[in-house]
Amino acid sequence: MGIPYYYSFRNLWTRRLTTVLTASGMALVVFVFAATLMLAEGLRKTLVDTGSYDNVVVIRKSAQTEVQSGIDRSQAAVVETQPEVAMAGGERLAAKELVVLISLPKRGSGKPSNVVIRGVAPASLLLRPQVRLREGRMPRPGSAEIIAGANIAKRFQGGGIGETVRFGMRDWTVVGIFDAGNTGFSSEIWGDVDQLMQAFRRPVYSSIVFKLRDPAEFERVKARIESDPRLTLEVKREIRFYADQSEAMAKFLRILGVTLTIIFSLGAVIGAMITMYAAVANRVTEIGTLRALGFRKGSILAAFILESLFLGLLGGVVGLFFASFMQLITISTMNWQTFSELAFTFTLTSAIVGKCLLFALAMGFVGGLLPAFRAARMNIVEALRAT
Repeated sequence: MGIPYYYSFRNLWTRRLTTVLTASGMALVVFVFAATLMLAEGLRKTLVDTGSYDNVVVIRKSAQTEVQSGIDRSQAAVVETQPEVAMAGGERLAAKELVVLISLPKRGSGKPSNVVIRGVAPASLLLRPQVRLREGRMPRPGSAEIIAGANIAKRFQGGGIGETVRFGMRDWTVVGIFDAGNTGFSSEIWGDVDQLMQAFRRPVYSSIVFKLRDPAEFERVKARIESDPRLTLEVKREIRFYADQSEAMAKFLRILGVTLTIIFSLGAVIGAMITMYAAVANRVTEIGTLRALGFRKGSILAAFILESLFLGLLGGVVGLFFASFMQLITISTMNWQTFSELAFTFTLTSAIVGKCLLFALAMGFVGGLLPAFRAARMNIVEALRAT
């Protein structure tokens, strides 16, 4: 004969104070766990969404980032004439770009931080449909004009429309603000690639980006470019290229989060265990009565474990509820691959929700297991004699 589910609910409601205190401890642990996973997912999603599956990025072989890469003009000419490059209006959808880092002071604090400057070609915007000009206009070719990403305009001095930024021994005027959504491009400054190459005295491009006429042709063009003896280049899908940029940082955040969560969860499990032991101690006579009425040891064990699981689930739901509000916050950190500042938001996914709830249930199960065994093993006579 099994004990009804409402028995466990009733006991939690009867001990409202201890239930709230224990569930709060579990909620705090789940909040930390969820926030860390959301942070890592937000970083990964920001960089992955920066890329497109149809686009290909070509950089120098062994270079990890565009900043480290260099492609001379003769190599660039070979790449952009590959037959797999898509066409639009009679023009090839390929852009030779320059990427450099500069230091700009932040608004308010004046603290300097690295910012990506990207020299772009006319095809660059066509290759990135997620980029939209939000305010102002595009730079005139051959001029010292730039457009700034939305995060740059908001966070850095000189990034607003009409303001001036000095780098490469020249003054550059911001004539437009573009919005690339939650992607890494929103944390960049764009300008004419030829003007930027002159300003930084860079005779080579950093990368070449082109759109495939057919995404299935990627392996073919990759094999041809990487095996060409005239070239020392590496070919990646753009989405894979930017995913690699997030790998080191996201891995660090996950390891840090799991480590902190394990440490905090020990306290939460001990708290749940103390709560359940107290519940057993206060209900010795009740347990004896249940046994005398014919309920088996297994039913007693299941009832107390279920009670502890309810406690863990409550903490998990509360922790996730408060963690969900972290999605309203935008933070910035240094991308360890490019050493530039990157702004991104916390991202909550169904997978994170599932992991957090399973983790909360695991805490409840571990915390209630030993007290449940103690309750199930009580002697009926001794339990009924207890006062």
